Amino acid sequence: MNDIHRIGVVGCGIMGSGIAEVCARRDLDVLVAVASHASAQAGRQRVADSLERGVRKGRISEDERDQALDRVAFTTDIGDLGDRQLVVEAVREHEPTKLEVFASLDKALSDPDAILASNTSAIPIIRLARATGRASYVIGVHFFNPAPALPLVEVIGSLLTAEQTRARAEAFVTGILGKQVLAAPDRAGFVVNALLIPYLISAIRMVESTGVSAAAIDSAMTLGCAHPLGPLRTADLIGLDIVASIATSLYEESKDPQVAPPALLLRMIEAGLLGRKAGRGFHQYA
Repeated sequence: MNDIHRIGVVGCGIMGSGIAEVCARRDLDVLVAVASHASAQAGRQRVADSLERGVRKGRISEDERDQALDRVAFTTDIGDLGDRQLVVEAVREHEPTKLEVFASLDKALSDPDAILASNTSAIPIIRLARATGRASYVIGVHFFNPAPALPLVEVIGSLLTAEQTRARAEAFVTGILGKQVLAAPDRAGFVVNALLIPYLISAIRMVESTGVSAAAIDSAMTLGCAHPLGPLRTADLIGLDIVASIATSLYEESKDPQVAPPALLLRMIEAGLLGRKAGRGFHQYA
């Protein structure tokens, strides 16, 4: 089943660059499609910086760093992904954008057995599959941030995903990438975010309605429940815009008002306070 050697990645933000690095460190040929030459430069720098951190922490050697970086190439033409055996879409969590990417990939890929995968955090896979003429080859492979460090990958098949596609994807994730697979249902949020996001939204509502500070809530959960990171620092790490997007997907499917994005979260996003990546969210960052 481990027959996949040429990987495509669409998008090279935090998740796209992390997925590209994971694949490159496993001796795979990685081609990343981005929107512009500036995005390509920024994406390559993210991969390089992450690999350099691996060297500093003793996880990889300098030779391994250089070889991995050499395996990652960039293009601004999604059509260049035509020869890829597996393409992972990792653009922003915006359904119309993802649908456009999948429609383009459907036209570009020349291998009839190529797998189209999405790293979406919450959008049901069947919606993305229907944008293509090859729904049986569409699957979710949801990595977690930071992708090079966290071992779990949710693998999500839709009602139309072929069993062979699911088997090949799981064999790739475990046998080649060395990650652990969680087979998840094709529902908004899958497993991890269906559990995590309501918890984060509850913490945000507590800040909004009680006056308890973000620092106090995070301390309560780290010191009182032995969580490694409090809920509001976790939200900052994920990105408040991503948290809101996932919460919206959960609400649209369940109509549960408790998971709808609170007004405070929406105002922070409008103010550009997106969390760690913006330097400020519920906490300040250098």
